[in-house]
Amino acid sequence: MRRWLEFYAEHFDTVELNASFYRLPSEKTVKGWKTRTPADFLWSVKAPRKITHIARLRGVHEYLEEFLKRMELLEEKLGPVLFQLPPSLKYDHKVLEDFGHLVKKLRYPVLEVRNKSWLIDDCIETLKSCNIALCISHSSGRFPCFDEVLTANFVYIRFHGPDKLYASRYGDKRLEEWAEKIKAWNLPTFVYFNNDFEGYALEDAFTLKQLLSCQEVSCKSR
Repeated sequence: MRRWLEFYAEHFDTVELNASFYRLPSEKTVKGWKTRTPADFLWSVKAPRKITHIARLRGVHEYLEEFLKRMELLEEKLGPVLFQLPPSLKYDHKVLEDFGHLVKKLRYPVLEVRNKSWLIDDCIETLKSCNIALCISHSSGRFPCFDEVLTANFVYIRFHGPDKLYASRYGDKRLEEWAEKIKAWNLPTFVYFNNDFEGYALEDAFTLKQLLSCQEVSCKSR
């Protein structure tokens, strides 16, 4: 579908972009994303793997500046910036603290950890001091996660599938429980579904959106 983005934007106000993890989009492409979406649309963008997986957050100032300069072409439509870490990257206070200084200018910086060593009080307090959201990375137990620890003035949730990774539905009952949590937090909350097998992501995203009567709910874009 040539106008998939336009069709998508009729139903949701945000999308999580995965392509930026693999390569830096061209200026023309980024400007196109801006002009083809409504005024209140927000793009959540995934930071390049050379920042998270190759450099492993160390010495990434130049990489980060290049990436953000390109993404800033989205202007007011630039939403959260997600830094997804590799499973082999263990917690290091100094690395996180230095990284926190680099992302201070971001409106919605997000960190998704994949190593359980990060799930400690020192990490939580450091994230809070930098206003970086610790991604609530919900899965069948594959990824380490603090379900209800909030570290910023907004919340970022990635639903990877409750039973089978990427390939299981959440359904009404589970989503009703999550909707109640989100309402109780009373913070801007970005929710993205990555359980895209058989279209489960779209079904669950529509269901949660109806339960919340809000628009910061989306399925993942590749």
